[in-house]
Amino acid sequence: MNAEPVSLLEGLRTTRAIRRYTNAPIPDGDLSTILWHAGRAPSGSNRQPFRFVVLRDGPNACAAKSLLGASFRAGWSAKRAADDYRPSRFADSMQQYVDEFERTPVVVLVCLERYRSASPYEGASVSPACQNLLLAARALGYGGALTMWHLGVESELRELFGIPDGVALSACITLGVPEGRHGAVRRRPLADITYDDAWGSPADWIVPDIGSS
Repeated sequence: MNAEPVSLLEGLRTTRAIRRYTNAPIPDGDLSTILWHAGRAPSGSNRQPFRFVVLRDGPNACAAKSLLGASFRAGWSAKRAADDYRPSRFADSMQQYVDEFERTPVVVLVCLERYRSASPYEGASVSPACQNLLLAARALGYGGALTMWHLGVESELRELFGIPDGVALSACITLGVPEGRHGAVRRRPLADITYDDAWGSPADWIVPDIGSS
């Protein structure tokens, strides 16, 4: 995909969740580039335990997308009811996301090949790879979203792909050509989340309006 060059800081500023995709596929070369950069991520003791199961249009992928679509729709339906989501741009985009999940061009199951017993800290060796993957996709003009609703059909996915018991299914990332455009993420002001030398102590040295241009 031909995309304007994106600086690292611009990528960090504008890599938001993209859930609406066109039907355009991601070429092999671009997908390889995205995953190569995901694989450059740091991990504990540099063990590099992350593994990527890529779903495109193969027979297993189609079966998995069907399983995932049902799980995502059930997950969003429960969340929408529990959190009382009203019609909004976000809610509408989420509904479209789950309703059209099966046509998502690329789905990546990010796995962790465990080298010790399951631990609440093991995500530290997978999360950087997920962020690298999303940033690399952004750099090439693609969009993505990280989700966890794959856990609703984890046992079925394990059986379908022959994933060993010692491997955790840590995240599910969807990728595609955005149906729309990238833009700056919306976050709380830095001064609201940064303290200097003690909890609650304002960081007076913070430069205001960073990234607003």
